[in-house]
Amino acid sequence: MNEKATLPAAVLWDMDGTLIDSEPYWIGAEIELARRFGVGWTHEDGLQLVGNPLSVSAQIMIERGVALEPDEIITYLLGRVTAQVRQRVPWMDDARALLDAVVSAGIPCALVTMSYSMLADAFVSRVPDAFAVVVSGDQVTHGKPHPEPYLTAAERLGVDIGDCVALEDSSAGVGSAYASGAATIGVRRLVPIQARPGLSRVRSLDGIDVPALGRILGGEAVDQLGESE
Repeated sequence: MNEKATLPAAVLWDMDGTLIDSEPYWIGAEIELARRFGVGWTHEDGLQLVGNPLSVSAQIMIERGVALEPDEIITYLLGRVTAQVRQRVPWMDDARALLDAVVSAGIPCALVTMSYSMLADAFVSRVPDAFAVVVSGDQVTHGKPHPEPYLTAAERLGVDIGDCVALEDSSAGVGSAYASGAATIGVRRLVPIQARPGLSRVRSLDGIDVPALGRILGGEAVDQLGESE
């Protein structure tokens, strides 16, 4: 990591749960699909899938009794969520404000999501000037929590991962960003974020500005959460 850097070389953003409040869309689609097969599926069940690769989520639904092939489950879920995002992007206001500030500062951004290109493209089309690179779940061999998605984003941007700041909201996503070597900020949304050495954990991105990203890149860790959060 370049501790002398005053600004990140790039900011790498998770989408679902970090930038947009799409998890209710995902969980609603999962509940709809499970009901077709007489499978009980709750909001809490949906929370267990937050941040996972879609292939993993599909396999879990199959094990619970959804009698479809993994690709059929993925296609259904993606179709339902994409249609809703095209109708209305459910922005997280704190993340949207920080994204706008980062873009205004001229810092390149990448979208790093386990959602597939169909959904990522629908979202990016609403903010066409924000992201120089998009890495989606169907473009990598190993999904989160493996570091490949974030390493791929840095490679495509032509920057050192150690000069990047990543923002995530899920355990799998934080694990991926942290393992890649990016300075990582975990935002407490729906699920707890485990403390790790050097990991920043915040309840909201309110109060996190571009200079704060530079300080976090330089080694300052911000931790607003307790042990159980």
